[in-house]
Amino acid sequence: MKAAEENATEATDAEITNQGSASSRRENEIMNVENILPTARKRLVTISHKAQLLEAAGLLSGGQIDLVVVCEDAGRMVGVVTRTDVVSRISQCRGHACTTSVASVMSRNVICCWSTDTLKAAWGRMMEKGYTHIPVVDPESRPLGTLYARDALLALLKESEHEEDLLRDYVMGIGYR
Repeated sequence: MKAAEENATEATDAEITNQGSASSRRENEIMNVENILPTARKRLVTISHKAQLLEAAGLLSGGQIDLVVVCEDAGRMVGVVTRTDVVSRISQCRGHACTTSVASVMSRNVICCWSTDTLKAAWGRMMEKGYTHIPVVDPESRPLGTLYARDALLALLKESEHEEDLLRDYVMGIGYR
């Protein structure tokens, strides 16, 4: 019984410390890619490295998908194919004889992010290379989702607005929420 009371007191002290320290609260609220992973999962489209390019073209033709993650048989990412890749290669095909494989067209040096990365770090990688979407992978390079710049920006904007609200409340004497 006494141990339970001590644990409860420690928890209360920790909560008070976190409420009193802006830097502690901010560290706990940093947005990671994991925070928007459900949206990124919905945007993930994969294809086998053995598939033909026409199959990738079919996936990209709907207008909603801009990036297809190419995976090996074990499910690990080995590259990506974009609309630009497909258009540039298919424009060289003659008639219906285009039997090029996805593996021969895909980009192999893929800029990606992990769910544990901060959104700011992932956004920085995207801006550095001029990409509007990048794959999110696990430590074994298995795709978890596709991060779109628009989704990252919306989440970063919400984080910034929350920080602004906290600062305004602090200055006005209301305290932290």
